[in-house]
Formats: sequence, C-alpha cells, structure tokens
Amino acid sequence: MVQLSERPGTKKIANLQEKFIYELGAIYDAEHRFLEAQQLMWEYTQHKQLKPLIETHIRETEQQIRNLEQVFSTLGQQPFRVTSDAAAGLVSDGQKLTLLAADNQKIADLGMVGGQSKVEQLEIACYRGLIKGAEQMGQNEVVQLLQQNLQQEEETAQKLEKLLPELLQEAKSGEGKASSKSR
Repeated sequence: MVQLSERPGTKKIANLQEKFIYELGAIYDAEHRFLEAQQLMWEYTQHKQLKPLIETHIRETEQQIRNLEQVFSTLGQQPFRVTSDAAAGLVSDGQKLTLLAADNQKIADLGMVGGQSKVEQLEIACYRGLIKGAEQMGQNEVVQLLQQNLQQEEETAQKLEKLLPELLQEAKSGEGKASSKSR
C-alpha cells in the first residue's frame, strides 16, 4: 500500500471538493504523460492511418490540458499535478512493448494502438467520474469543459477500435511472409 509519506505535498482528503481537486490533479498529470507518449508514438510510427490519428489526438490532448487548466482556474486553484500511477504504468507498458517489437513495425504499431486504447479507456472513466462530481457541486462551466474532453476521448477510442482489425490483419499477413521465407 502507498504511504502518504511517499507522496510529498499530498494531504488528506476531507470532503468532496478536495476529492474532486485531487482527481483533477491526477488527470492533469495523466494528460501530460500521455501527451509526451503520443509525441514519441507519432515519431516512431509510419502507418498511413495511425500517424494522422495520433497527430490529431496530440492537438486534442493539448486542448484538453488547457481545458483542465481552465477548470482549475474556475475553481480558484492553480493547476497542479498529482502523480497518476495508472497513467505512468500505461505509458511504461506501452514503451516496453514498443521496444520489444522494435524489429517488427507492424507489431509495434499494433502494440501502440492497443496501448493507446487502454489510455483512452482510463481517460474516459476519469472524465465520467469528474463530470459526475462537478454536477454534484453545481459547477456547470466545469461540466462543459470536462464533457468536451470526454467527447474527444470517446471519439479517439472509437477510431482506434475501427483501426485495430486492419492492423491485426497487416501483422498477421506480415507473419505469413516471414514464416514462408524461413522455410
């Protein structure tokens, strides 16, 4: 179990507003981590459909970070990051898989899509929870900003889901060629 002493600057949470602010700091951290990972993925992939999808989502993530900064401002807070272990783990897992598949671009691309899909699901869950919290607090402007982020995450998740079968097929057909050459 994580000890509070391991998290400098973290204080106990006493009410719904503090819980909301804590979770806002965590998604703010997650978005920053995911932005860096997407920038690396964009540099690495050459896939004709994946590269522009990542490029578009990089711009969306930059806007999502600005939206989160506006949420902090609306709540009278300075933006701050709370370490998101879930986000750090997803980024680490994705980077590890990409390194392990570095000799097979099709498998690496497939791994990137799988990793990005996991990221989108985490973000969707986080934004849905934050929206519910903002609704309970009567923060309509906050709800609108968070809903914008949620909509973009849901759309990206759908695009990745749509791309997945094609990448699976490309990876499978690439394996067939590799195994016939080794005979």
